[in-house]
Amino acid sequence: MDVQNAQIIAYAMADQGSKRIQESQVLPGIAILEKALRRSREINLSQVGAWLLNQFQQKEA
Repeated sequence: MDVQNAQIIAYAMADQGSKRIQESQVLPGIAILEKALRRSREINLSQVGAWLLNQFQQKEA
C-alpha cells in the first residue's frame, strides 16, 4: 500500500515469482478501497466506513 499516494498495490504469485495485478481474486474491489483511502483524508472514518459498505453492497446486487 502506498499511503502517500492513496494507492493499493497488489501482487500475485506467478512463474516462480510475482507480478503486479489490477484486481485481486482474494480481495476484489481494489479501486473502491483506493477511493475509500482518499476519502478518509476528507471525511471522518465512520462516514468512510458507511460509504465503503454501501459500495460493496451495490457491487453484490
